[in-house]
Amino acid sequence: MTETRNHHVLHPPEDAARKKKSTTPKWPTYKGRSQLVGTSTSHVTVYVDPSLGANALQNAHDLLAAADSIVKQNNTFFGITGGAVDVILFALSGATDGTGGADHDGCDFTTGKEIEVDVSYGAPERVAALFEAELSECAMKGDLCGVSTGEALSRWCAAVVSNNALTDFATAPIWAQDGMANWVDTTNATDQDTDSTGCGMAFLSWLMSQGHTLDTIAPAMVALGNTGTLAQLYAKLTADAAANAWSKFHTAVKALPGGVTSDDPFHALPVPAGAAS
Repeated sequence: MTETRNHHVLHPPEDAARKKKSTTPKWPTYKGRSQLVGTSTSHVTVYVDPSLGANALQNAHDLLAAADSIVKQNNTFFGITGGAVDVILFALSGATDGTGGADHDGCDFTTGKEIEVDVSYGAPERVAALFEAELSECAMKGDLCGVSTGEALSRWCAAVVSNNALTDFATAPIWAQDGMANWVDTTNATDQDTDSTGCGMAFLSWLMSQGHTLDTIAPAMVALGNTGTLAQLYAKLTADAAANAWSKFHTAVKALPGGVTSDDPFHALPVPAGAAS
């Protein structure tokens, strides 16, 4: 009979540490080291690519300091209590000025809570705007992000929380230059088309200029879902028929003295406190 013995292998502490499960979030694309910066009281946990040095770390500290205010505004826009999110700041697409944009996966606080944001050295408001663009999509309950209406809404949320820090991302002027196609009666099933996003930006500017605030617009758009149109949004917020939305909006755009030169051609953005009106 062969004697069986149990061999209890002794591992050094370093080996055990290597085997310990990592708590670092699984980012959509980022593969580098994730340096934890901190967690806000609103459950935003901020990380940074440590290889980028002091400027990126400052961006991360600034975002962490602003996180509670951004979350509060986002919750107000959508009438929700949002969930916890993780955000990594790095040179997305190799850029360090915010032009690399931001991304995440799903359109809710479960599948989309790992958010990637481009650093923007010396411009914390741009980082805040990029973060809010993705955070707002988490608030869309699985709808809207990925289609033209949701893209316009997320960009408007970003503009409001950051005092319009992403003016170089403007799409409405391109829509106007391209002939002002009617994306009011139809929703484009992509968030990557400049003209349909631009039409949405201008249309929401028009609605907001008439007194319809973002905290009434956002929940109404979420309720309409992916197949909802801007014309249906117009009908839901006004006493007018959806069939009149495009013609009234188009007439208003053509009457603009200077044409469409920004994503807010009807000057609906709130004036920052202390700024001249």
